[in-house]
Amino acid sequence: MKKSIIILSYISILFSSSFLNADRIKDLVSLAGVRSNQLVGYGLVIGLAKTGDGSVNLTKQSIAAMISQFGVIAGTADIDGSNSATVMVTANLPPFAKPGQTVDVTVSTIGKAKSLKGGTLLMTAMKGADGEVYAIAQGNLVVGGLGIEGADGSSAIQGTPTVGRIPGGATVEKTVETKFLENRDIVLNLHQSDFSQANKVAESINETFGPDVAIPLDATSIKVRAPADPKQKVSFIGLLENIVFEPVKPKAKVVVNSRTGTVVIGGEVRISPAAVAHGSLSVRVKEDTKLLSEGTGTVVGTSATVAGTAATTAADTDIEIDQEPARAFVFDPGIELQTLVDALNETGTTATDMVAILEALREAGALRAELIII
Repeated sequence: MKKSIIILSYISILFSSSFLNADRIKDLVSLAGVRSNQLVGYGLVIGLAKTGDGSVNLTKQSIAAMISQFGVIAGTADIDGSNSATVMVTANLPPFAKPGQTVDVTVSTIGKAKSLKGGTLLMTAMKGADGEVYAIAQGNLVVGGLGIEGADGSSAIQGTPTVGRIPGGATVEKTVETKFLENRDIVLNLHQSDFSQANKVAESINETFGPDVAIPLDATSIKVRAPADPKQKVSFIGLLENIVFEPVKPKAKVVVNSRTGTVVIGGEVRISPAAVAHGSLSVRVKEDTKLLSEGTGTVVGTSATVAGTAATTAADTDIEIDQEPARAFVFDPGIELQTLVDALNETGTTATDMVAILEALREAGALRAELIII
């Protein structure tokens, strides 16, 4: 009876009109201990159209070792690696992946191969960090890039032809052991640490399943008391991760990409009273040569020997300086994002200018946000 009341209470909260625009817990957290595992393997791609490693000794040794498994003995001097390439194969093994399931793999060259287009990956063991084999990869590569080389040495490359993928190219052979069913409690980890958000998630869970079911541990983790019966744990987590709630407002941040000039301003950013004057200065320098006097000369004999003086020249530099008048604007107390963007746009600032203004506002203590430069 108690279980039915909990489920009905959960359904009523899930479909409440006040939660229609809310977020789900599953979109903000991850389950501790439930993660993917990286796999890597060393393999050989064959069937290339003369775009392989060629005379690379590593490739020749790999081919010789491969064919020796079939009773064929050949030296590296007898092998041509033009149609083959040594590669590294990588994949992510999802949590709870079972033997017989397949995962996608990425194949990347490590030698002199120019393109993997049309190649086939031979059987490759995929190992985890512990050195154990968890999957076997093999199949035909899908390459999106294109590489062309002419007889005169000219070439053109579009995309990355030295990297390919094999959808479902690896078959899982071993399951990664997990203590998911053994642990009495489960821990939810927020994607972004926030004390207020952790407390809000715990409150939402307790409102659904009862008091003291969830306890926030810190700014990232929330411990949740799960059913003692392992058979009920999956259904419990299914209900838990679909709880909807109104998340707290995120931290005020301004993110600047110094390489591309991209600026992202969060909606909670505020500016203290400040006055900004911004103008641009451009300097153009043009180097030229000025003729001071022309040279003179005479012809001596029939051999047309020239004698005389050379022309006199001097460097001529032209410098132009253009400085636009500084545009001044004032920020009132606690202005919001739209006002900040409008003020910056009205001055005609470029991305570089905007970064300079934001950094100056931070140094002046007027920017009420965390400035992150990546």
